[in-house]
Amino acid sequence: MGKLALAAKVTHVPSMYLSELPGKHHGCREAAIQGHRDIGERCRNLDVDTIVVLDVHWLVNAGYHVNANARFAGRYTSNELPHFIKDMDYAYGGNPELGRRIAECANAAGVATRTHEIDSLELEYGTLVPMRYMNGDGRFNVLSVAAWCAWHGLDESRRFGAALRQAIEASDNRVAVLASGSLSHRFNDNNSPEAAMHQISREFHRQMDLRVVDLWRQGDWKTFCAMLPDYAELCVGEGGMHDTAMLLGLLGWDAYDKPVEIVTDYFTSSGTGQINAIFPVPD
Repeated sequence: MGKLALAAKVTHVPSMYLSELPGKHHGCREAAIQGHRDIGERCRNLDVDTIVVLDVHWLVNAGYHVNANARFAGRYTSNELPHFIKDMDYAYGGNPELGRRIAECANAAGVATRTHEIDSLELEYGTLVPMRYMNGDGRFNVLSVAAWCAWHGLDESRRFGAALRQAIEASDNRVAVLASGSLSHRFNDNNSPEAAMHQISREFHRQMDLRVVDLWRQGDWKTFCAMLPDYAELCVGEGGMHDTAMLLGLLGWDAYDKPVEIVTDYFTSSGTGQINAIFPVPD
């Protein structure tokens, strides 16, 4: 029987890659990078074999989609911010069997889902950035789930998350699930993301983010789940915050009651709010 071994909400800001490179921004995201490394080490200690990434950089217009190739390899340049991520090499194994099982469980629950094994279907940087620091040795197999759900309801993403948990437990895998996306996510209007590297776009968004982090620390998921649709809209949540809805669906939604473990403290990046936090898995 499979097991959900770890769940987390993680950042994937492209300035993490820029932080590696020589120049004025070298080391600027070391805390976030170390947070990823710590989560990767936690996965190793928990004997995780597969990481499922709920990726808000994979945009879909209908249905739910899983990239379940047997192997991922290539060289990636971001079409969004090519001056931040350029020529980033990657190579990871996949888990097609678990991908198919996720689709089966979701479809059985009435959530239309497709799994894909298409060599030309590439990974997005919401998956590639966390895997660079958590999975640099390729120890973990990778599945990527589209979480920029442009025309979907958050409740349907909650139901997808519950089906994902069912699929994991019906498998033979020990799995970590990462909601890869920001808290507030409003860039400044046509401003240089590099110039705003350590800024927030709106003070209102910072204050909302900090309140959300407080609720997470308290384990007050009833309040957070009730406010999630408004929070995602008013603070321009990345991908509509469907990654977060999926993660909480996986954990029990507003019946979940565990306080999070903050791995990397809240920080601002190019106008947005970011964090690395582990969500303890209920027994």
